[in-house]
Amino acid sequence: MNLPSASLRSSVLVLAGLAGASSASAAPSDPYRVVATYHIGGAGGWDYMTSDAADRLVYVTRSTHTLAVDAPTGRVVADIAGQQRSHGVALVPSSGHGFISDGKDGSVAVFDLKTYRVLGKIKAADDADGIIYDKGTNKVLVACGDAGVLIAIPGDADPASGAPDAAIDLGGKPEFLAADGRGMAYVNLEDKGQVAAVDLRASKVVARWAVAPGGSPVGLSIDPERRRLFVGCRKPDMMVVMNCDDGTVLASLPIGAGVDATAFDGSAFASTGDGGVTVVGETSPGKFEVVQTVPTARGARTMCVDAATHTLYLPTAEFEPSTGGGRPAAKPDSFKILVVSR
Repeated sequence: MNLPSASLRSSVLVLAGLAGASSASAAPSDPYRVVATYHIGGAGGWDYMTSDAADRLVYVTRSTHTLAVDAPTGRVVADIAGQQRSHGVALVPSSGHGFISDGKDGSVAVFDLKTYRVLGKIKAADDADGIIYDKGTNKVLVACGDAGVLIAIPGDADPASGAPDAAIDLGGKPEFLAADGRGMAYVNLEDKGQVAAVDLRASKVVARWAVAPGGSPVGLSIDPERRRLFVGCRKPDMMVVMNCDDGTVLASLPIGAGVDATAFDGSAFASTGDGGVTVVGETSPGKFEVVQTVPTARGARTMCVDAATHTLYLPTAEFEPSTGGGRPAAKPDSFKILVVSR
Protein backbone atom coordinates (compact mmCIF):
# COMPACT_ATOMS: atom_id res chain seq x y z
CA MET A 1 0.00 0.00 0.00
CA ASN A 2 1.67 3.21 -1.17
CA LEU A 3 0.48 6.14 0.92
CA PRO A 4 1.81 9.69 0.85
CA SER A 5 3.57 10.65 4.03
CA ALA A 6 1.17 13.57 4.39
CA SER A 7 -1.66 11.11 4.90
CA LEU A 8 -0.40 10.37 8.39
CA ARG A 9 -0.46 13.96 9.53
CA SER A 10 -3.42 15.50 11.26
CA SER A 11 -3.81 18.84 12.94
CA VAL A 12 -6.57 20.22 15.03
CA LEU A 13 -8.06 23.56 14.05
CA VAL A 14 -10.38 24.96 16.69
CA LEU A 15 -12.49 27.90 15.55
CA ALA A 16 -13.79 30.40 18.07
CA GLY A 17 -16.26 33.20 17.85
CA LEU A 18 -19.05 31.27 16.12
CA ALA A 19 -21.79 32.56 18.37
CA GLY A 20 -22.83 34.96 15.63
CA ALA A 21 -22.78 32.34 12.87
CA SER A 22 -26.45 31.50 13.23
CA SER A 23 -28.73 32.88 10.55
CA ALA A 24 -31.96 32.58 12.53
CA SER A 25 -33.24 33.32 16.01
CA ALA A 26 -33.82 29.56 16.46
CA ALA A 27 -30.06 28.93 16.61
CA PRO A 28 -28.97 25.86 18.58
CA SER A 29 -27.56 26.62 22.04
CA ASP A 30 -24.55 24.41 21.20
CA PRO A 31 -23.74 25.32 17.59
CA TYR A 32 -21.81 23.24 15.09
CA ARG A 33 -18.26 24.27 14.26
CA VAL A 34 -15.12 22.96 12.59
CA VAL A 35 -13.25 21.14 15.35
CA ALA A 36 -10.43 19.50 13.35
CA THR A 37 -8.75 19.45 9.97
CA TYR A 38 -7.11 16.25 8.72
CA HIS A 39 -4.35 16.99 6.23
CA ILE A 40 -4.37 13.95 3.97
CA GLY A 41 -2.55 15.03 0.79
CA GLY A 42 -2.07 12.76 -2.18
CA ALA A 43 -3.27 12.94 -5.77
CA GLY A 44 -6.78 13.05 -7.20
CA GLY A 45 -9.97 15.03 -6.92
CA TRP A 46 -12.85 14.01 -4.68
CA ASP A 47 -16.56 13.40 -4.76
CA TYR A 48 -18.94 11.74 -2.29
CA MET A 49 -18.07 10.63 1.22
CA THR A 50 -19.53 7.65 3.09
CA SER A 51 -19.46 6.97 6.83
CA ASP A 52 -18.91 3.55 8.38
CA ALA A 53 -20.08 4.36 11.89
CA ALA A 54 -19.54 0.81 13.19
CA ASP A 55 -15.84 0.70 12.28
CA ARG A 56 -15.28 4.45 12.74
CA LEU A 57 -14.16 4.98 9.15
CA VAL A 58 -15.00 7.43 6.42
CA TYR A 59 -14.55 6.63 2.74
CA VAL A 60 -13.79 9.28 0.14
CA THR A 61 -13.30 8.77 -3.60
CA ARG A 62 -10.20 10.35 -5.18
CA SER A 63 -10.82 9.90 -8.93
CA THR A 64 -8.56 6.92 -9.62
CA HIS A 65 -8.53 5.52 -6.09
CA THR A 66 -10.59 5.54 -2.89
CA LEU A 67 -9.40 6.21 0.65
CA ALA A 68 -10.58 4.64 3.89
CA VAL A 69 -9.76 7.08 6.68
CA ASP A 70 -9.87 6.53 10.43
CA ALA A 71 -12.56 8.97 11.57
CA PRO A 72 -11.17 9.82 15.03
CA THR A 73 -7.60 10.55 13.87
CA GLY A 74 -7.54 11.19 10.12
CA ARG A 75 -5.08 8.37 9.52
CA VAL A 76 -5.41 6.74 6.11
CA VAL A 77 -5.91 3.01 6.73
CA ALA A 78 -6.36 1.90 3.12
CA ASP A 79 -5.96 3.19 -0.42
CA ILE A 80 -8.13 1.20 -2.83
CA ALA A 81 -6.71 1.56 -6.34
CA GLY A 82 -7.98 0.72 -9.80
CA GLN A 83 -10.79 3.17 -10.62
CA GLN A 84 -10.96 5.48 -13.61
CA ARG A 85 -13.41 8.09 -12.28
CA SER A 86 -14.71 7.08 -8.87
CA HIS A 87 -17.75 8.84 -7.42
CA GLY A 88 -19.13 7.16 -4.31
CA VAL A 89 -19.03 4.20 -1.94
CA ALA A 90 -21.82 1.99 -0.58
CA LEU A 91 -21.23 -0.45 2.28
CA VAL A 92 -22.99 -3.79 2.79
CA PRO A 93 -21.91 -5.15 6.20
CA SER A 94 -23.97 -8.34 5.85
CA SER A 95 -21.92 -9.47 2.86
CA GLY A 96 -18.67 -7.88 4.01
CA HIS A 97 -18.39 -5.95 0.76
CA GLY A 98 -18.04 -2.35 -0.30
CA PHE A 99 -19.10 -1.00 -3.70
CA ILE A 100 -17.42 1.89 -5.56
CA SER A 101 -19.16 3.54 -8.51
CA ASP A 102 -16.89 4.28 -11.47
CA GLY A 103 -18.39 6.72 -13.95
CA LYS A 104 -15.84 6.39 -16.71
CA ASP A 105 -16.31 2.68 -17.36
CA GLY A 106 -19.89 2.47 -16.08
CA SER A 107 -19.09 -0.19 -13.49
CA VAL A 108 -19.08 -0.81 -9.76
CA ALA A 109 -15.93 -2.15 -8.12
CA VAL A 110 -16.54 -4.59 -5.25
CA PHE A 111 -14.01 -4.74 -2.41
CA ASP A 112 -13.58 -6.63 0.85
CA LEU A 113 -14.40 -4.53 3.93
CA LYS A 114 -11.69 -6.24 6.01
CA THR A 115 -8.77 -6.45 3.60
CA TYR A 116 -9.83 -3.65 1.18
CA ARG A 117 -8.85 -5.92 -1.69
CA VAL A 118 -10.83 -5.41 -4.91
CA LEU A 119 -12.69 -8.64 -5.62
CA GLY A 120 -14.24 -7.83 -8.98
CA LYS A 121 -16.37 -5.46 -11.00
CA ILE A 122 -20.07 -5.52 -11.81
CA LYS A 123 -21.27 -3.71 -14.92
CA ALA A 124 -23.76 -0.89 -14.27
CA ALA A 125 -24.40 1.74 -16.98
CA ASP A 126 -22.84 4.89 -18.43
CA ASP A 127 -21.78 7.50 -15.88
CA ALA A 128 -22.31 5.41 -12.73
CA ASP A 129 -22.41 8.15 -10.12
CA GLY A 130 -24.42 8.41 -6.89
CA ILE A 131 -24.53 5.14 -4.95
CA ILE A 132 -26.20 3.99 -1.71
CA TYR A 133 -27.16 0.74 0.01
CA ASP A 134 -30.82 0.08 0.84
CA LYS A 135 -31.02 -2.47 3.64
CA GLY A 136 -34.79 -2.87 3.19
CA THR A 137 -34.38 -4.51 -0.22
CA ASN A 138 -30.73 -5.59 0.17
CA LYS A 139 -29.86 -3.65 -2.96
CA VAL A 140 -26.97 -1.38 -3.87
CA LEU A 141 -28.56 1.43 -5.87
CA VAL A 142 -26.57 3.30 -8.52
CA ALA A 143 -27.71 6.46 -10.30
CA CYS A 144 -26.24 6.44 -13.81
CA GLY A 145 -26.34 9.98 -15.16
CA ASP A 146 -25.65 9.71 -18.89
CA ALA A 147 -27.69 6.51 -19.20
CA GLY A 148 -30.64 8.04 -17.33
CA VAL A 149 -31.25 4.86 -15.34
CA LEU A 150 -31.22 3.45 -11.82
CA ILE A 151 -29.27 0.21 -11.44
CA ALA A 152 -29.95 -2.16 -8.52
CA ILE A 153 -27.29 -4.71 -7.57
CA PRO A 154 -28.01 -7.43 -4.98
CA GLY A 155 -26.03 -6.72 -1.84
CA ASP A 156 -24.78 -10.30 -1.81
CA ALA A 157 -23.89 -10.42 -5.51
CA ASP A 158 -20.82 -12.43 -6.43
CA PRO A 159 -18.09 -9.85 -7.14
CA ALA A 160 -16.72 -11.81 -10.08
CA SER A 161 -19.86 -13.17 -11.73
CA GLY A 162 -22.74 -11.15 -10.25
CA ALA A 163 -25.08 -9.12 -12.41
CA PRO A 164 -27.42 -6.21 -11.71
CA ASP A 165 -31.19 -6.24 -12.02
CA ALA A 166 -32.75 -4.80 -15.16
CA ALA A 167 -32.14 -1.06 -15.48
CA ILE A 168 -34.98 1.23 -14.40
CA ASP A 169 -35.55 4.09 -16.85
CA LEU A 170 -35.85 7.33 -14.87
CA GLY A 171 -36.87 9.71 -17.66
CA GLY A 172 -34.11 12.19 -16.87
CA LYS A 173 -30.49 12.60 -15.78
CA PRO A 174 -30.07 11.34 -12.20
CA GLU A 175 -27.65 12.76 -9.67
CA PHE A 176 -27.96 11.55 -6.06
CA LEU A 177 -30.56 9.37 -4.38
CA ALA A 178 -32.08 8.23 -1.08
CA ALA A 179 -34.13 5.22 0.09
CA ASP A 180 -36.70 4.84 2.85
CA GLY A 181 -35.90 1.25 3.83
CA ARG A 182 -39.45 0.20 2.94
CA GLY A 183 -39.02 -0.45 -0.76
CA MET A 184 -39.05 3.09 -2.15
CA ALA A 185 -36.12 5.03 -3.59
CA TYR A 186 -36.01 8.70 -4.55
CA VAL A 187 -33.71 10.05 -7.26
CA ASN A 188 -32.91 13.64 -8.21
CA LEU A 189 -33.40 14.31 -11.93
CA GLU A 190 -31.09 17.29 -12.32
CA ASP A 191 -32.07 18.19 -15.89
CA LYS A 192 -35.82 17.95 -15.22
CA GLY A 193 -36.01 19.75 -11.88
CA GLN A 194 -37.74 16.71 -10.43
CA VAL A 195 -37.47 13.92 -7.90
CA ALA A 196 -38.41 10.48 -9.25
CA ALA A 197 -40.11 8.11 -6.81
CA VAL A 198 -39.12 4.52 -7.62
CA ASP A 199 -40.88 1.39 -6.39
CA LEU A 200 -37.89 -0.94 -6.05
CA ARG A 201 -39.96 -4.11 -5.79
CA ALA A 202 -41.93 -3.28 -8.93
CA SER A 203 -38.78 -1.87 -10.60
CA LYS A 204 -40.50 1.21 -11.96
CA VAL A 205 -40.95 4.94 -11.47
CA VAL A 206 -44.34 5.57 -9.85
CA ALA A 207 -44.19 9.38 -9.62
CA ARG A 208 -42.14 12.41 -10.63
CA TRP A 209 -42.40 15.51 -8.44
CA ALA A 210 -41.24 19.03 -9.29
CA VAL A 211 -38.81 20.61 -6.82
CA ALA A 212 -40.02 24.16 -7.65
CA PRO A 213 -39.30 26.80 -6.48
CA GLY A 214 -35.93 25.02 -6.57
CA GLY A 215 -34.23 23.74 -9.68
CA SER A 216 -31.23 21.65 -10.74
CA PRO A 217 -31.53 19.24 -7.77
CA VAL A 218 -28.30 17.47 -6.83
CA GLY A 219 -27.98 16.60 -3.12
CA LEU A 220 -30.62 14.35 -1.55
CA SER A 221 -31.19 12.82 1.88
CA ILE A 222 -34.15 11.48 3.85
CA ASP A 223 -35.77 11.46 7.26
CA PRO A 224 -37.51 8.08 6.91
CA GLU A 225 -39.51 8.40 10.13
CA ARG A 226 -41.12 11.76 9.42
CA ARG A 227 -41.15 11.03 5.68
CA ARG A 228 -39.17 14.10 4.58
CA LEU A 229 -36.78 14.53 1.68
CA PHE A 230 -34.11 17.22 1.80
CA VAL A 231 -33.21 18.32 -1.72
CA GLY A 232 -30.15 20.48 -2.40
CA CYS A 233 -30.81 22.73 -5.41
CA ARG A 234 -28.43 24.95 -7.39
CA LYS A 235 -30.82 27.05 -9.50
CA PRO A 236 -31.57 28.89 -7.29
CA ASP A 237 -29.41 27.94 -4.30
CA MET A 238 -31.86 26.45 -1.81
CA MET A 239 -32.87 23.42 0.19
CA VAL A 240 -36.32 22.12 -0.67
CA VAL A 241 -38.07 20.03 1.98
CA MET A 242 -40.50 17.57 0.40
CA ASN A 243 -43.03 15.03 1.67
CA CYS A 244 -41.78 11.72 0.30
CA ASP A 245 -45.24 10.15 0.14
CA ASP A 246 -46.89 12.65 -2.20
CA GLY A 247 -44.20 15.12 -3.29
CA THR A 248 -45.69 18.11 -1.48
CA VAL A 249 -43.09 20.86 -1.03
CA LEU A 250 -43.13 21.74 2.67
CA ALA A 251 -40.45 24.44 2.69
CA SER A 252 -37.76 26.11 0.57
CA LEU A 253 -34.83 27.67 2.38
CA PRO A 254 -31.76 29.65 1.25
CA ILE A 255 -28.36 27.97 1.31
CA GLY A 256 -24.91 28.83 0.00
CA ALA A 257 -23.73 28.45 -3.59
CA GLY A 258 -22.53 25.21 -5.16
CA VAL A 259 -24.36 22.59 -3.08
CA ASP A 260 -23.46 18.99 -3.85
CA ALA A 261 -24.74 17.06 -0.83
CA THR A 262 -27.37 17.10 1.87
CA ALA A 263 -27.52 14.92 4.98
CA PHE A 264 -29.98 14.25 7.78
CA ASP A 265 -29.15 13.56 11.42
CA GLY A 266 -31.98 15.06 13.45
CA SER A 267 -31.27 18.32 11.64
CA ALA A 268 -30.77 18.59 7.88
CA PHE A 269 -27.49 19.83 6.41
CA ALA A 270 -26.46 21.23 3.02
CA SER A 271 -22.74 21.47 2.17
CA THR A 272 -21.84 24.13 -0.36
CA GLY A 273 -18.73 24.79 -2.42
CA ASP A 274 -18.56 28.42 -1.37
CA GLY A 275 -17.48 27.28 2.09
CA GLY A 276 -20.42 26.65 4.37
CA VAL A 277 -22.80 24.10 5.84
CA THR A 278 -26.39 25.26 6.22
CA VAL A 279 -28.18 23.64 9.17
CA VAL A 280 -31.96 23.36 8.86
CA GLY A 281 -34.23 22.39 11.75
CA GLU A 282 -37.92 21.59 12.06
CA THR A 283 -38.48 24.21 14.76
CA SER A 284 -42.17 23.34 15.18
CA PRO A 285 -44.32 20.72 13.43
CA GLY A 286 -44.18 21.44 9.71
CA LYS A 287 -42.10 24.62 10.14
CA PHE A 288 -38.50 24.55 8.90
CA GLU A 289 -35.86 27.21 9.50
CA VAL A 290 -32.18 27.80 8.85
CA VAL A 291 -30.81 27.60 12.39
CA GLN A 292 -27.11 27.99 11.65
CA THR A 293 -24.59 28.51 8.85
CA VAL A 294 -21.26 26.90 9.68
CA PRO A 295 -18.16 28.39 8.01
CA THR A 296 -16.09 25.57 6.49
CA ALA A 297 -13.73 26.02 3.52
CA ARG A 298 -13.94 26.68 -0.17
CA GLY A 299 -14.64 23.52 -2.16
CA ALA A 300 -16.16 21.57 0.75
CA ARG A 301 -19.25 20.73 -1.26
CA THR A 302 -19.81 17.08 -0.26
CA MET A 303 -20.02 15.43 3.14
CA CYS A 304 -21.11 12.46 5.18
CA VAL A 305 -22.49 12.23 8.71
CA ASP A 306 -21.48 9.68 11.33
CA ALA A 307 -24.83 8.83 12.94
CA ALA A 308 -23.14 7.41 16.05
CA THR A 309 -21.14 10.52 16.93
CA HIS A 310 -23.26 13.10 15.05
CA THR A 311 -20.14 14.36 13.31
CA LEU A 312 -19.87 15.70 9.75
CA TYR A 313 -16.87 15.09 7.49
CA LEU A 314 -16.22 17.28 4.45
CA PRO A 315 -13.44 16.86 1.84
CA THR A 316 -11.71 19.78 0.16
CA ALA A 317 -8.26 21.19 -0.68
CA GLU A 318 -6.34 24.42 -1.03
CA PHE A 319 -6.79 26.09 -4.41
CA GLU A 320 -4.74 28.05 -6.90
CA PRO A 321 -6.03 31.55 -7.77
CA SER A 322 -8.98 31.51 -10.18
CA THR A 323 -8.25 32.37 -13.81
CA GLY A 324 -10.75 32.81 -16.60
CA GLY A 325 -13.80 32.11 -14.48
CA GLY A 326 -13.39 28.31 -14.50
CA ARG A 327 -13.09 25.96 -11.56
CA PRO A 328 -9.74 26.67 -9.87
CA ALA A 329 -7.15 23.92 -9.66
CA ALA A 330 -6.38 22.31 -6.33
CA LYS A 331 -2.86 22.84 -5.07
CA PRO A 332 -0.76 19.66 -5.17
CA ASP A 333 -0.83 17.48 -2.05
CA SER A 334 -3.29 19.82 -0.28
CA PHE A 335 -6.30 17.49 0.08
CA LYS A 336 -7.87 17.61 3.52
CA ILE A 337 -10.96 16.59 5.48
CA LEU A 338 -12.79 18.99 7.76
CA VAL A 339 -14.49 17.65 10.89
CA VAL A 340 -17.64 19.48 12.02
CA SER A 341 -19.49 18.78 15.24
CA ARG A 342 -21.16 20.52 18.17
